Amino acid sequence: MKKIKILLVPVLLFFAHTAGPSLAQNRPMTDEDRAFMEIVNKPVVYRVPGMDAVKVLKDRDYKKTNNPNLKMDVYLPPNLPSGAKRPAVVFIHGGAGEGGDYRPKDWGIYQSYGKLIAASGLVAVTFTQSLGFPKTAVAEAANDLNDLLNHIRANAEAYNIDKEKIALVAFSAGGPLLSFGMMGKTPYIRCLVSVYNFLDIQQTEHHRQSETKETIQAYSPINHLANAANIPPIFIIRAGRDQIPNLNDTIDRFVREAIARNITIDFANHPEGAHGFDNKEENPRAVEIIRRMVEFLKTHLGV
Repeated sequence: MKKIKILLVPVLLFFAHTAGPSLAQNRPMTDEDRAFMEIVNKPVVYRVPGMDAVKVLKDRDYKKTNNPNLKMDVYLPPNLPSGAKRPAVVFIHGGAGEGGDYRPKDWGIYQSYGKLIAASGLVAVTFTQSLGFPKTAVAEAANDLNDLLNHIRANAEAYNIDKEKIALVAFSAGGPLLSFGMMGKTPYIRCLVSVYNFLDIQQTEHHRQSETKETIQAYSPINHLANAANIPPIFIIRAGRDQIPNLNDTIDRFVREAIARNITIDFANHPEGAHGFDNKEENPRAVEIIRRMVEFLKTHLGV
């Protein structure tokens, strides 16, 4: 693992601010860990008024588990009236360590995204799930996502959530979990956002080594485009200078296939953007893309 971790840092830890050292709580932090945390704790480059007034429900259980890290946070808009319901945006992190010994929901990037979305009038949900690296654990993470969605919908009133209006936003290696909203089983998922995602895991070595053929087939988003009627609107964000091998190829093939099937997609390419540009590069194009993402979510969730 040590050699792998060292190689990850120069390329933003392979899956950027969604993958890296496990940051186990029972050992001192290394220089690698500190470099990684410096990356993932930077806030998103776009802000709106009211982010500092957002209410946060921290460390809520969303499933029965022996893993103490599988928790969620819920971000509520400021001054939300009692009993009010708002659409929800669920953020899906990518692979991070092994065995669930990490807490991506606590990283600064996801905290700032939660505040950004809540201040924009939506409820944001961030959660830690089982997606890992180098063992990818896609099926386990999909089970976590299913449990989370069941939980927030069953307890929608407690979280001020409109359970029939939910969006999924996935980052990097979290892309396969967007398949969950493309299978025709979740009409309450009104839109999807793909942020520099793997959109086809049939070609990636780590997935082929970790997953069954059935899982790879089921959780390669490109495979679901054949059923166009099941696909909600998708906003696809691409980093033009993404360092992750083959990642942009999966995006480009997905976009071509989606257009060929006349599926509703919005697309934003950052020509100079590296993997993880949304919390690293304070330039007009990065800000424009994140602003467009927020407007896309508001439009398709009816806010």
